[in-house]
Amino acid sequence: MKKYFAEMVGTMVLVLMGCGSAVFSGSAAGIVGAGTGTLGVALAFGLSVVAMAYAIGGISGCHINPAITLGVWLSGRMSGKDAGMYMIFQVMGAIIGSAILYALVASGAHEGPTATGSNSFKDGMCVQAFVAEAVFTFIFVLVVLGATDPKKGAGNLAGLAIGLTLVLVHIVCIPITGTSVNPARSIGPAIFEGGIALKQLWLFIVAPFVGAALSAGVWKAISCSKGE
Repeated sequence: MKKYFAEMVGTMVLVLMGCGSAVFSGSAAGIVGAGTGTLGVALAFGLSVVAMAYAIGGISGCHINPAITLGVWLSGRMSGKDAGMYMIFQVMGAIIGSAILYALVASGAHEGPTATGSNSFKDGMCVQAFVAEAVFTFIFVLVVLGATDPKKGAGNLAGLAIGLTLVLVHIVCIPITGTSVNPARSIGPAIFEGGIALKQLWLFIVAPFVGAALSAGVWKAISCSKGE
């Protein structure tokens, strides 16, 4: 149970810090780039992952992302039961983080956007958004699988490698979808945002899972010891 709770706390921190940076300092008047900008928001998400990796990594592995959990499960590194429970608690953590962020925004002293950092895409850009979320999740989860591999991984530097990769992914993908690559990170804010965020939520669940499944298959293929 401790590892499930750790996943909940870690995901809560990721959503609160990452989405919070977009809401409070990453934009002004609803325009990303008017505050700390794309790089600032990207760093907030990446540094949140690094911080949580070293805080709860030894307890749960610090997935804090259902897409990562799917990739790890498909790679044979965890049971289906644990994978399901991880995802449930990750979503719970995302909802808690979004609730805190919503309370901060609703309390008043903030002149920026009232959004909760939800993901979205422009009309007519569904295909672009789907491809972006699938491809960038594929890259992100592939790095996670490689960095955390028991024999070929990065050891104590895995958290840093994963966090920096998330920064890189956000720098490119923020202008397209706001960057999800994490179903839980999208579900929590969408619940409080409502409207278009809820209507488009399916994409930010399906596309990351597709990318994660592909990364698991590719990792199995390239990490196979036969023929080395």
